Amino acid sequence: MSTAYDSTLCVEELRAALGLHGITLPSLRVELPTFAATYEPPAVLIALGNCNTATARRLAAALREAAEQ
Repeated sequence: MSTAYDSTLCVEELRAALGLHGITLPSLRVELPTFAATYEPPAVLIALGNCNTATARRLAAALREAAEQ
């Protein structure tokens, strides 16, 4: 089960990994309505947020590069 702390660590890990490729998603965060859910098991959602086309292209290139390795 994910906790608020685990979720925050996940976001920071993703932010750091994206940063290694020069990618910044300013709206990257834990989706706050996740914590209001009452279903079991709780599932934490990570909001990747909006990005411009240059960032989207960089992200796509980084994913393609990783898939080739």
